[in-house]
Amino acid sequence: MDEKKILKAGKIAGEVKSWIKPKIKKDVPLIEIAESIEKKIFELGGSPAFPVNLSIDECAAHYTPSYNDETLAGGLLKVDFGVEIGGWIADNSFSVDLENSALNKNLIEASKKALENAEKLLSEGTPVGKIGETIEETINYYGFNPVANLSGHSMEQYDLHAGIIIPNVKTPSENEIEEGLYAIEPFATNGKGFVHDGKKGNIFIIENDRNTRDSLGREILEFIKDNYGSLPFASRWIVKEFGARAVLSLNNLENEGILHQYPILTEEKGKVVSQSENTFLVKDGKVVNTTK
Repeated sequence: MDEKKILKAGKIAGEVKSWIKPKIKKDVPLIEIAESIEKKIFELGGSPAFPVNLSIDECAAHYTPSYNDETLAGGLLKVDFGVEIGGWIADNSFSVDLENSALNKNLIEASKKALENAEKLLSEGTPVGKIGETIEETINYYGFNPVANLSGHSMEQYDLHAGIIIPNVKTPSENEIEEGLYAIEPFATNGKGFVHDGKKGNIFIIENDRNTRDSLGREILEFIKDNYGSLPFASRWIVKEFGARAVLSLNNLENEGILHQYPILTEEKGKVVSQSENTFLVKDGKVVNTTK
């Protein structure tokens, strides 16, 4: 692990988070928020590790604005973004109540407190199931449910989801925290605590690198490999480079199984979801919150 790059990515994420929070207001276009965050990441010396996720109310994750998006901020907005330097990633999120809603505020507090309590437990040798149990108990204390089929994750260089799962509920998993890089992200809801795949959310990743008959698609695929590699990217990033005609080629590449487009993860009963997330470096017997 490159600790220097890990800590720098986390520092940038924390600075961007503090900078963008006061700018997020009701009815601000989501595309304005997303592009502001991504631009600021570049200005501070990092690159986006994935497209900014801006998910409202029952949408828990995996929505980023399209190039011509007119959606306005509202409801309970989850702001989830990552920074990468040399492939080392800082992943973080926060939630904002844009309706002056007691329900929204309580949901946000539940996921924030669950993250704080999880951090207190985090150390080398801690069973991941114990972290999930603490998250579940904390969210239940507020009268809500954790989202059971969403979880935190370990990260490696250029690998956002590296294999170790940090559950949001009690599990019998025998996995323990080892030295490494981890994102912990409790989701709280007033629903049953499960999400399902909804509409597509404008976020893509290379699934199978193989030839395509689409000539523009070939050009786009080379651009993706050169600029994003194994990390996710936004359709609007490709449109910015190639124009609106790229949308058809992205669809062709998806239909050919070359690209995968992430669906929006939606609470199955249409209830509201909050999210809190930080990245933690566990090394040499210490735990560092890189994105605080």
